[in-house]
Amino acid sequence: MIKSMTGFGHAEMANDSCRITVEMKSVNNRYLDISIRMPRQLNALEGEIKKELKKYMQRGKVDVFISYDDLTDKARSVQYNRKLAEEYLRHLRQMAEDFGIPNDINVSQLSRYPDVLTMEEETADADAIWANLRGVLDQAAESFLQARIREGEFLKADILSKLDEMAGDVEFITSRSPEIIAVYRQKLYDKVRELLETASIDDARIVQETAIYADKVCVDEELVRLRSHIEATRAALDLDEGVGRKLDFIAQEMNRESNTILSKSIDLEISDHAINLKTSVEKVREQIQNIE
Repeated sequence: MIKSMTGFGHAEMANDSCRITVEMKSVNNRYLDISIRMPRQLNALEGEIKKELKKYMQRGKVDVFISYDDLTDKARSVQYNRKLAEEYLRHLRQMAEDFGIPNDINVSQLSRYPDVLTMEEETADADAIWANLRGVLDQAAESFLQARIREGEFLKADILSKLDEMAGDVEFITSRSPEIIAVYRQKLYDKVRELLETASIDDARIVQETAIYADKVCVDEELVRLRSHIEATRAALDLDEGVGRKLDFIAQEMNRESNTILSKSIDLEISDHAINLKTSVEKVREQIQNIE
């Protein structure tokens, strides 16, 4: 099924030990780029988190936000940095001497200086955190995936509608092209007869000139390839795997064929439909940029 590269997912849980919230959102990107914002205590799990998320996505710039609150009563201890306290005290004494001011620092004040006293908690159990986090991560990723699938269905319907319009333009140009050649042949015949008046006309030369003209304006090959690309796009939209890159390549080829048809056209009606073709191809290309 077709999946969009834009999506949003959310999940949360709480138990006696922790409270976890996971949110993720994504936008278009050529490759898969996962960016995670989470508490420092979860940094060791970044590799596992990305590995788990890759099961749900192949392309897109994905921003993941994880909040984790530990609800357990962990053992804590106060650490005293004697060396740093000595440094602070030495500089304070030097300042008092340099400026001739009293050194009124006391223990209570010194203890408030950065990192003199620090609170440390026991090391978090990464396995226990991952056991809780993984389930929430999967729920958020599944919600995210379903949002992408829903958006993908809208994209598919829109692209199919535009492919039908393109097919209609192709059929019109296919039926109109032979008429242009016939009209040109008659105009050429009439012009030559006018110039030569009563002189005999070499029908073989008229046929030759018409053939040369037809070769210059003939778009049969382009139309055949364009039909093939339209059908290939329809078929790709029914595949289960990520087809964004494949569809992007096909769209480039369709754009090339429509450009050639327009450049060869000398008929106003064909030109109008060729312009419609180009417009539809551009719209399809824009939508394909959103497909994973």
